[in-house]
Amino acid sequence: MSTAAAPVRSLRAGTVLADLLPASRTRDIALVVGGAALTGLAAQLSVPVPGSPVPVSGQTFAALLVGTALGARRGFLALALYAVVGMAGVPWFAQATSGYGMPSFGYILGMILASTVVGALARRGADRSVPRTAGAMVLGSAIIYAVGVPYLALATGMSLGQAVAAGLTPFLIGDALKAALAMGVLPTAWKLLGREG
Repeated sequence: MSTAAAPVRSLRAGTVLADLLPASRTRDIALVVGGAALTGLAAQLSVPVPGSPVPVSGQTFAALLVGTALGARRGFLALALYAVVGMAGVPWFAQATSGYGMPSFGYILGMILASTVVGALARRGADRSVPRTAGAMVLGSAIIYAVGVPYLALATGMSLGQAVAAGLTPFLIGDALKAALAMGVLPTAWKLLGREG
């Protein structure tokens, strides 16, 4: 009887991948902490960009993946925990940095909002097909830039055009590759579970 309950539960509207695990407060805490840690680890996969104070890193991909897999509330909490712990001094932002005084901190703030939005979209099935996943990833990336680029301009004294050239343009190809990876991973996970929408 318990084996039949899980598939019924997973078909409910509003289910994200994390909901397929047995529900408990411990599960939710572990998912939030794990999402923050995954983002911190992915941030260490970073490469400096010549002429930009913002490196290419894996943290944006992790932030969007965490939000999509965990849902809006847990995604928000995971990225907020990531930000707070990094501000407190744990060097797990890109290039093993910490604090809030760096010019790229606005991207981290944008990731909190983006993970929440893509998590809400995932609850509406945005992670179940390639086109919907692509839309969610594009929107999530746009949110990160919408916060990160103006913050970069304010923090460095750049004009908005200079901030776009240094903090958005060099990252578009990488973001397209990250979105393509997400478009493969998330719908495939649902198909493997037999729950595509």
